[in-house]
Amino acid sequence: MIRFLILLSLSFYSLLAVAQQPLTQQLRGTVIDQLLQRPLVGATVRLPGQSQTVITDAEGGFRFTSLPIGSYRVEVSYAGYKEVILENVFLNTGKETVLQIAMETAIHTEAEVVVKANSRKNKPLNEMSLVSARAFSVEETQRYAAAVNDPLRMAMAFPGVVGADDGNNQIVIRGNSPAGLLWRMEGLDIPNPNHFSSVGTSGGGISILSTQLLANSDFVTGAFAAEYGNALSGVFDLRLRKGNNEKPEYTLQAGVLGLNAAAEGPFSKKYKGSYLINYRYSTLNVLSKLGLLPDETATNFQDLSYHIYLPAGKWGQFSLFGFGGLSDDKDKAKTDSADWESKWDRYTSKFLSNTFMNGLNHTIQLGAKSSLRTGIGYSSTRNAYDQWLMNDQYKLDRDYKDDHRTRKLQLNSTFNHRFSNKLQLRAGLIAQLIRYNYYMLGREHEDEPLEEVIRSRGNTSLQQAYAQLQYKLTDHLLLNGGLHWLHLSLNNTSAIDPRFSVRWAINPGSSISLGYGHHSQVQTMGIYFAKQQQPDGSDKFLNKNLGFTKAHHYVLSYSQRVSPVLLLKTELYLQQLYDAPVSTETGSTFSTLNVIEDFINDPLVNKGKGRNYGVEISAERYLRNNFYFTVSQSLYQSKYRALDGVERNTRFNGNYITTFIIGKEFETYRRTRSFGINLKTIWAGGQRTTPINVEESQAKGYTVFDEQRAYSLQNPDYFRTDLRLSMKWNRKGFTSTLSLDLQNVTNRLNVFNQWFDSQKGEVTTNYQTGLIPVLNYKIEF
Repeated sequence: MIRFLILLSLSFYSLLAVAQQPLTQQLRGTVIDQLLQRPLVGATVRLPGQSQTVITDAEGGFRFTSLPIGSYRVEVSYAGYKEVILENVFLNTGKETVLQIAMETAIHTEAEVVVKANSRKNKPLNEMSLVSARAFSVEETQRYAAAVNDPLRMAMAFPGVVGADDGNNQIVIRGNSPAGLLWRMEGLDIPNPNHFSSVGTSGGGISILSTQLLANSDFVTGAFAAEYGNALSGVFDLRLRKGNNEKPEYTLQAGVLGLNAAAEGPFSKKYKGSYLINYRYSTLNVLSKLGLLPDETATNFQDLSYHIYLPAGKWGQFSLFGFGGLSDDKDKAKTDSADWESKWDRYTSKFLSNTFMNGLNHTIQLGAKSSLRTGIGYSSTRNAYDQWLMNDQYKLDRDYKDDHRTRKLQLNSTFNHRFSNKLQLRAGLIAQLIRYNYYMLGREHEDEPLEEVIRSRGNTSLQQAYAQLQYKLTDHLLLNGGLHWLHLSLNNTSAIDPRFSVRWAINPGSSISLGYGHHSQVQTMGIYFAKQQQPDGSDKFLNKNLGFTKAHHYVLSYSQRVSPVLLLKTELYLQQLYDAPVSTETGSTFSTLNVIEDFINDPLVNKGKGRNYGVEISAERYLRNNFYFTVSQSLYQSKYRALDGVERNTRFNGNYITTFIIGKEFETYRRTRSFGINLKTIWAGGQRTTPINVEESQAKGYTVFDEQRAYSLQNPDYFRTDLRLSMKWNRKGFTSTLSLDLQNVTNRLNVFNQWFDSQKGEVTTNYQTGLIPVLNYKIEF
């Protein structure tokens, strides 16, 4: 009996000891050369808090095993390279943390020299981007309030950026139209990666992309590097992470926006290749099929994204990647005239937005100083909208129809060469074969008959080429210079855009940068095919010979590191836009610089101008001790001139943007549980609007604007506060997270626009969205 009690006591204490052991995870990754992407053998990787050091192996790999879960600081050094410091590398039980650390060369030639560097959490991954650029992490898209894993909504937290409309994720950068944004993934230009997107837009209702696939990426807001073309306002340069190549891992998520499943892992134990795939199905679709949503509306979407990594030894590396999204929205007219409170109650509509993109990249080292990456991509987009109006006899009359289909076959090749530690070159070619099929049936005013505005199908091509040099005079003074060439075969239009930037690190804590860029952008393709029927019955293309919209960007930036975790930054900018298409009609004040998603069928000419200038001031405290904040203030002007030469406010001239972000995570019980609270507040000047001529609108029965006073009125200030609450549990073998994002937690009704309602016979105000809760539960294992 005594022996039994002793054994029982020993078993109890053994179980108790096991239960009290801290949960652990391993940290591993590779160290590579930033320009050539080749592994660095013999680099030193340290965890200062753990007093652990490892040396990278023949493939540039490193590994720390059995680390207690939590946050770590990682330091990497290598002779002839600048030291890299990574703050807040998180370890959870559900998934391994696998890093890819890129190192920048120092100009010293002595093998033993290691140049010290401060941690720069937001330093751009593209070393050619010196001004108006920052990196963003997947952690930020998950942590920021109401970002809901969406890069565009996350970017609204950055200086100079504000949302165009709460109903979607389009962004206004420094007073520019959202249409000026370029999307790029793994070096290939990609179509708008958002559900419920319209023709010519850069955003939509919900992002197609999954944060399960995204790695740290770059966001640029002005004076872009020479490799970025066909953009005026900004660039999202997205990078994908590789799947775990040692063991399978899975993620399941259920929430308001969808049911999500992701899987990743190796193809075999002996091969370093990996797969990563994510699928999402609309929760709204599920609820609709269960009969839990009203019959008048039906909103559906689903998407798939993937990344397959295939190393091939001496033949280089291959990667397959892509995404696809299907989305549609249907509204039914109310069949009882007693319910017709607004004219929109009489409309039935169907909206369709489908987007697909697939890419194949091959990267190979060419000797010790060069590398070549070649990619091919194929994309397909379809945007269609049908609208019918219920007449007084309760019959549906067609009111509008469009159907736009675009397919692109793309070839992209990038060559990198390092002449020395002081001088390096990047040059590339981009060729796109574009197949289009556009149709539009509409009318300019509601009292006019329907007219076929566009019916065009065919092929064209877009070619780009660039070259840029980076020269390091010292480790503290850096010069970039380059050219970008853009050519549209449709009308044989070309542009050559010079780019230049310089950065001087005055001391380890402060730097000043200067950048200039000339930028050109092709018009939305549908604009080129707007037609007008001639007296002889033939069609005349109104805008087939339009040139590019162009802009000069000037940027001056100063940053000061007040402490290891606090960065102050000021940026001055001037953008001079010209050759913007404007209407040729007498008295018209139309310019494409004010367009969000309107379809244009007016005759246009490249004689418009614009001017954006302002200052952005920000203070950013990086995450340390589970606490962070950012406060920024942007003051700006955004003006334009139509054909009449009169300077007016643009639609987007809000004059100021104030953004405040703060967050704190509270850890409990040996770091196995944590509670997070994150807050974001945006206070900005309202968008501009054109007065409505009420008398003429009443006489004609549709909205008539006073064009001579275009954008002379300003909406009330835009104010929105978002809140995110989250709870995370780490258990042996898996991590689970419950989160609640409350967009516009105060339910403020911000004004969007005004229009004349013929049903009511009066001017009506449209408001942006109120309180929107987004609940999610995620488990990783």
